[in-house]
Amino acid sequence: MSVNTQNISDLEEIDRFEQAVETFNAGGIDPDRFTSVRLQQGVYGQRQNGVNMLRIKIPGGRLTADQLEAVADVTENYSQRGIAHVTTRQAIQVHFIPLAEMPDAMRRLAEVGMTTREACGNTVRNMSACALSGVCPKERVDVAAHIDGATQHFLRNPLNQQLPRKFKISFSACESDCAQSLLHDAGVIAVSRGGQHGFMVKAGGGLGHKPREAIVVEEFITERELMFSLEALVTLHNKYSDRTKRAKSRIKFLVERFGVDGFLEKYREEFVRTRQALADQPYPKGEWREPTASVAPGPGAPRKLFAQRQPGLFVYPVALPIGEATPQQLHGIAGLLREHGLDELHTTQDQNLAILNVPESKVGLLRSGLAALGLHEPVTGDNVVACPGTSTCRLGITASTLMAPELSGGAGDLRIRVSGCHNGCAQPETGDIGIYGEGKRMHGKLVPHYQMYFGGDGTGGGSGMGEGALALKGPSLPVARVKKAIARVQQAHLESGEASFFAWARSRDADYFRQLLADLAEVDAKDVSSVMRDYGETSDFRVLNLGGGECAGATQVMIGANFFEAAHEREYRNALVFQRKYAEAAQCNEAILRLIGSGLAQLLGGVRLDDLGKLGVQLTQLAPGAISDDFVRAAAALAKSDEMTGEELAPVSAAVDGWTVKVAAFAMEQDAQLDLTEAADGLLV
Repeated sequence: MSVNTQNISDLEEIDRFEQAVETFNAGGIDPDRFTSVRLQQGVYGQRQNGVNMLRIKIPGGRLTADQLEAVADVTENYSQRGIAHVTTRQAIQVHFIPLAEMPDAMRRLAEVGMTTREACGNTVRNMSACALSGVCPKERVDVAAHIDGATQHFLRNPLNQQLPRKFKISFSACESDCAQSLLHDAGVIAVSRGGQHGFMVKAGGGLGHKPREAIVVEEFITERELMFSLEALVTLHNKYSDRTKRAKSRIKFLVERFGVDGFLEKYREEFVRTRQALADQPYPKGEWREPTASVAPGPGAPRKLFAQRQPGLFVYPVALPIGEATPQQLHGIAGLLREHGLDELHTTQDQNLAILNVPESKVGLLRSGLAALGLHEPVTGDNVVACPGTSTCRLGITASTLMAPELSGGAGDLRIRVSGCHNGCAQPETGDIGIYGEGKRMHGKLVPHYQMYFGGDGTGGGSGMGEGALALKGPSLPVARVKKAIARVQQAHLESGEASFFAWARSRDADYFRQLLADLAEVDAKDVSSVMRDYGETSDFRVLNLGGGECAGATQVMIGANFFEAAHEREYRNALVFQRKYAEAAQCNEAILRLIGSGLAQLLGGVRLDDLGKLGVQLTQLAPGAISDDFVRAAAALAKSDEMTGEELAPVSAAVDGWTVKVAAFAMEQDAQLDLTEAADGLLV
């Protein structure tokens, strides 16, 4: 993958955030409203008061030495803990930063073109990719260009500012699907069909409390069509996902709600419209090639030195225990890269690093330099991933960061995934063995448990034949017995003689794992005291009520979400006018009136209405005067939208835009903490 030189920072945006922080600290912004502002800028709440986590977007996991240096500086100068954490989505999180210091931390990142914008909240999150895209012998294309294009397209896009909930996208460079499309809201996989290059697109995958495997929405589309497909899926999520029941607001629940056929039908409706609106937009183009290898390394970094498709160059993997690194280590790695003329490394989905383009002559020097920093290549058994759990997360139930270092993948080098709660940030359903924390009552006492999963693989190649699958659910065991349980399962696998844990686990009887571990699940009353403490803790287990986490984003003010969606419709309208598709552009004006009119009605105590005539009557009752009168006139002018010419449409569009400005000003007068400036997309001056 090419070095990431894309500048996605915005200093004026950071200045506005700094002002919002100052206003909030002075009591001028309601905490719920400020949470939305904070999350949009990648600032996440912690269990600890007075500090926050900063999540840094790293599209495709690509970093230069200068960017790694900036991350090291932020960790060293602003974090009270001094640890950077690589996530399973290839972002980097820095915890324990005081809120007032966040803007300066963001400015340091902006110096090297990095941003935290939309790394949290109800947005399109960091785009993940194969760790070896650009250098893998099996790849069909380096997906870097497509990730950069998608990142630029969605970042700060009005469609993406107040989605019902987050939206995650992965890019895989070949059919092996090392970026794990199976578990994503949308997954892009480079394929070849009949000599033509393009992509398969999947959608509707997800983990959490109700895991679901993604379905195929496009067997094959061209590069030109890829952005149409992705925007159609985001639009589908924005339009239909539940904004009131946040636990069911992911796109996977739309597949459940509409059924596969119904979901595909609605997707195709959105695709047709998106393709029409974006027809003239430039699209990313990759350099396609024929694979020269038949086996891909799988998700994450390779487990040993890996020969690139470029002759004489290697990928050097660096193990980071549970994804953590100190500023000294990060500074040291950046220094080694510069010393040896290297300038590209990737964060990976197994929370490690991969240094690319290493000449064979530099391998020994790099190895000794990393050893001086306390770092080395992965070793057998250390493929263990963990989320922060109760160390920082408000939703954490168990101490995953204390448990994970005590676990091992054993002689089979199994992939172990440890999450502190059912939200599954460590992706437990995709590991050979995955566990997530929960509390269960036993003999009247609350006992920390881990729910176990076996035989997962989020890639398209669990057995090397495109048969990846989410893991099989096993028993829930007391934390104190999980280490023994994992060792027992590993031993059973080794004794079977089957090399693939995935294949072995899936060939077992349905109740095999429950029977294998039945004695560890049972706890007699006399033994309860021995299982009442979480791993590494000195007091009895309890689940703290911290008011919930922020994985589901912030509570939304509906008129704000409607204004952002209306801005998206305005962009479509302008693009369609440029293409001389006036009837379709007029329909965008109708959508703007419907969205903003309903948002205003709800702000004033009314209800959403899709019929413009009925909505006009409601607005006349709720807001008599110029705003409702202008709405009624604009709606009447659009009565014959299917027959409109460009000359007829122009004054109507101007009237709709003028009305939008009036509503924005009126709404912000009604609610002093409502800021619609960005959502009005430059109409407010």
